[in-house]
Amino acid sequence: MTEIEEAAETEEQRLQRIAAMQPPFAELIGSKITHVSRDRVVAELVVREELGNRNGVLHGGALMALADNLGGTATALNLPRGASTTTIESKTNFFAAVPLGETIRAECTPLHRGRTTMVWQTRVTRADGKLAALVTQTQLVMHKG
Repeated sequence: MTEIEEAAETEEQRLQRIAAMQPPFAELIGSKITHVSRDRVVAELVVREELGNRNGVLHGGALMALADNLGGTATALNLPRGASTTTIESKTNFFAAVPLGETIRAECTPLHRGRTTMVWQTRVTRADGKLAALVTQTQLVMHKG
């Protein structure tokens, strides 16, 4: 996208463009973003067999990967032009297993948006609305030069 095209872009179009630039990994796990704003990113994920553990429920690593991707996306939506981000810390609390075949909903909201770091919290809920996990992650904001 050229600088002229970026200048003509509305804020909503910019947010949608950034959210659409998901890494191939997000597609691999099946993450689907359903809402995007600077204050909230929401995604859904169908718990397929490939994402399960030996007990027939969602693997914790798959859940954490979904949350990590949302935190990175949320940070990207809030970065100044030319800056980039990387995860520097992530903590997950698991509360309830999610059976294969269910669709989980992950909602990522800010706890802190600073110049050098941003902290995001992702609530992952099951189809019945029960909290499955809570993920808190810190993203480093990397400024050019």
